[in-house]
Amino acid sequence: MPHLHGRVAAQESVFARMSRLAAQRGAVNLGQGFPGTAPPAFLLDAARGALGRFDQYAPPAGLPALRDALGADLGVDGADVTVTCGATEALHLLALALLGPGDEALMLEPVFDVYLPQVALAGATGVTVPLTLDAARGWQFNLGALAGAVTPRTRALLLNSPFNPTGTVFTEEELAGIVALARQHDLWIVSDEVYDELYFGERPTPLRTLAPERTFTVGSAGKRLEATGWRVGWIAAPPGVTPGVLGLRQITSFSAPAPLQAAVAAALPVARESGFYAGLRAGYAARMTRLASGLRDLGATVFEPRGTYFLTALHPDWTAESLLDAGVAVIPGEAFYARHAAPAGLTRWAFCKSDAEIELALTRLAAPTRS
Repeated sequence: MPHLHGRVAAQESVFARMSRLAAQRGAVNLGQGFPGTAPPAFLLDAARGALGRFDQYAPPAGLPALRDALGADLGVDGADVTVTCGATEALHLLALALLGPGDEALMLEPVFDVYLPQVALAGATGVTVPLTLDAARGWQFNLGALAGAVTPRTRALLLNSPFNPTGTVFTEEELAGIVALARQHDLWIVSDEVYDELYFGERPTPLRTLAPERTFTVGSAGKRLEATGWRVGWIAAPPGVTPGVLGLRQITSFSAPAPLQAAVAAALPVARESGFYAGLRAGYAARMTRLASGLRDLGATVFEPRGTYFLTALHPDWTAESLLDAGVAVIPGEAFYARHAAPAGLTRWAFCKSDAEIELALTRLAAPTRS
C-alpha cells in the first residue's frame, strides 16, 4: 500500500491527550481550556431560535449579520471580517495567506502548540523568541531579543495577548515597540486575541488600533461566550485585504455552522450591553485567586495572569504524570516549548472550571497519600 505523507506523523496533541486521560482515570481536568459551566442563556436561546432558519451554507466570509455585529463590536468595517471555524482555522488561513517557502514567522515561546505546525504547513519556518521567567517578577518580554531575531526572510510576527499560557498582557510601551519593529521591517502582524475579554486589570490594547494597515486580529466566540465547541472564530483584516483571505477560505472548511453564526450575531450585542463580560471576568478572578492560593499552600510558586483563564506554576516535585496520579490533569510546561528548554517543574492550570472542580482538585492534591 502507498504510505501517508510524512506530515501526518504528528502526535496526538497534549491537550487532547490530557483530556482523554482525565476522562479515563476520573481526574479533574484543569488541563484543556474549556469552561466547566454552561454557556449563557441568551446565547443558547439565540441558537434555538436560529435552528430551522439558518440551516444551509453560509457565505464563506460569514453571515452578513455576524460580520456586521463583529464590526460594531471590534470597531472595524464588517467588510474586513471573515468568519472561520474557530480561531484555529483563522490562524491556519493566515499562515497560508501570508507565508510561503523560505519565509520566516517570529513568535514568542512558550508557544501555543498549533502555531509552529501551521507555519510549517505553509512551507515556512517558525522562529521562537523565549520569554524569561523570574521567580519574583514573573514572565518577562524582551523587545531587543525579538528585534534581534528578525532576518531578511522574516515576513510576519505572530503574537498572543492576553498570552496563553503565561497570562501576559503586553503594555502600551511594549506594543508600541512591536509596531515600530514591524514597520521598520515591513512585517505583517497576526494578533491572536481570543482572550480579549478575559483580563484582570486594565483592558488590553488591540494591536489593530496601533497598526491597522498591517494587523490581522484573530478572535473567538468560544472563549468570549463559554462555548468552545461551537467553533465560531474570526479574522479582522487590514482594509482591502479580506478578498485574498476569502480565496483560501473557500477551500478550507468553506463556512462555519450557519445557525451558530446567527446565534453569535444575536448574542454579541447582548453580551456587551448586559455586562456579561464583566461578570465573566469577576467569576474567573475569584476562581483564579482560589486556585492560586491553594497551590501556594501546597508549596508551588504561582504566577497569576493578567489575562486568559490559565495560570502557570512551578513546583520541584510536580510533573503532569504525578499530578494525574493524584487525580488532577494539567498541561506540562514542556508542551509549550519547541526550540528552548522549559523551566523545570512548570505546569499550566485552567481555572475556567466550576468552583466544585477547583475545590476537588485542591482536595486531591492535599491528600496525605501524596508524597
